[in-house]
Amino acid sequence: MRLDKFLKVSRIIKRRTLAKEVADAGRITVNDKTAKSSTVINIDDKITIKYGNKILTFKVIKLMDSTKKDDAKQMYEILEEKHMKES
Repeated sequence: MRLDKFLKVSRIIKRRTLAKEVADAGRITVNDKTAKSSTVINIDDKITIKYGNKILTFKVIKLMDSTKKDDAKQMYEILEEKHMKES
């Protein structure tokens, strides 16, 4: 599954176009490598997203083509969430 689709279906990022913009700006890493929106995601991948004043790191648990809102959280496990201080 593509990175941008995973982020939308899991509801980590609400819109696929926004997920694509964030990825193509170099603010997402998959297994510590900078990822593009077309990067293929697999189970057990570790993804880090830097957006706004937040850094979110999570592990992919399950891949689904579509989900209901309640099922989306089953697709990933949050490993770390940091809030950066604004300067």
